[in-house]
Amino acid sequence: MDAPLTSTPATPTTPALPERVHVVCAAPSIANHFLAELRDVDIQKDSLRFRRNLQRLGEIIACRISAQLSYTPQVVRTSLGEAPSQLLRDFPVLATVLRAGLPFHQGFLNYFDQSPSAFAAAYRIEGTAQVQVQLDYLTAPSLDERVLILADPMLATGKSLVQTYRAMLRFGTPRQVHIAAVIASPEGVAYVAREIPEATLWVAAVDEKLNEQAYIIPGLGDAGDLAFGSKI
Repeated sequence: MDAPLTSTPATPTTPALPERVHVVCAAPSIANHFLAELRDVDIQKDSLRFRRNLQRLGEIIACRISAQLSYTPQVVRTSLGEAPSQLLRDFPVLATVLRAGLPFHQGFLNYFDQSPSAFAAAYRIEGTAQVQVQLDYLTAPSLDERVLILADPMLATGKSLVQTYRAMLRFGTPRQVHIAAVIASPEGVAYVAREIPEATLWVAAVDEKLNEQAYIIPGLGDAGDLAFGSKI
């Protein structure tokens, strides 16, 4: 039997956001249910379900982004006649940050199933006064004149996403950039919007703030640990 969701009587509010920022859970939909399960400390004990909910939100955001892409009119023959259709002109390049981004990335790949993928190993260096990010590994196809979707579940300070995006530019300049996250902080959204003004941001929710350790409050915890187990 499913564990009950934690009761939350307070209604979250979305702070004022820069242009080109879309908050998927601002209006009620099934996405809100998946997000609530991701946050719930009892349901989080089921890592399989946690990963699947990240996938589901990736699928929902992928569908939202797909409305911004280019399509080619085409007539498709059926067994009984012909049907006017719209076919995606160019599948986007899907990029993510290891390891927490893998289930979220899979959600996008489930929908954009002909897309090539790019991966980065970027992580926060703990124990420093200022947030520092180490980028150890990066691989990508050509990005020249492509649509790029860069997905990472947690947008905290935004530094890892910005550093990853800038490093990816050595593979070419995309014609369109979308950045996707499940939970973001207002500070992270503002930073990414300022540093990558050409990007459109898609987030499930924007939370209250960052704490002194630069973690999102209320957030959900460490997405990588919840998806794949605690690290040493």
